Amino acid sequence: MPFTPLNSRMVEARITPGARMFSQRGAMLAYRGAVSFTPNIQGGQGGIGSMIGRRLANEATPLMTVEGDGTVMFGHGGHHVQVIDLTGETLYVEADRLLAFDGSLRQGTMFMGSQGGVMGMVRGQVTGQGLFTTTLEGHGSAAVMAHGGVIELPIGPQRPVHVDPQAYVAHRGEVRNRLSAALGWREMVGRGSGEAFQLELTGQGTVYVQASEEKL
Repeated sequence: MPFTPLNSRMVEARITPGARMFSQRGAMLAYRGAVSFTPNIQGGQGGIGSMIGRRLANEATPLMTVEGDGTVMFGHGGHHVQVIDLTGETLYVEADRLLAFDGSLRQGTMFMGSQGGVMGMVRGQVTGQGLFTTTLEGHGSAAVMAHGGVIELPIGPQRPVHVDPQAYVAHRGEVRNRLSAALGWREMVGRGSGEAFQLELTGQGTVYVQASEEKL
């Protein structure tokens, strides 16, 4: 595992020669050894298509490529950090919640409407989050950020999970998502997004939920 938690808000990563890591710009807190940081303009392992996807999504989360031989400490804004290890599956994570990830993971972009139809598209308009979600696939680890820590909720065939869209951080597994109105349209008049909308997750997998509805 490339990430070692230092406390609830900081992780340390071992950078080895010939390997690379990607992180949010500004996420490096300190480092030791011969490590270089360069702006990434090719969308990580996803190539140019991933970069175009992020631009279409209007995501303002530029990445840095981290290479060399040493250790780097990552953190951002005092947010809690959760390390997620992948063993071949795909992680779906909000771009602004992605702190750093192993360069061995393939990065892509998924249009949320492709799973949730029209209601999936509404999610971006209602919550202020993008219509696109970053995907990380393969074997490796990712460090994600959250307000007040993260809990993991299992999703099963007979156990769907409903999450406030602004509390959603990420999910993994064979999971489908759909935005639904928790209240009738009349009851929603004069209310913010809040509990008026819920993100319904069904299938088999895990969803990561932060302990606050605040945006990062």
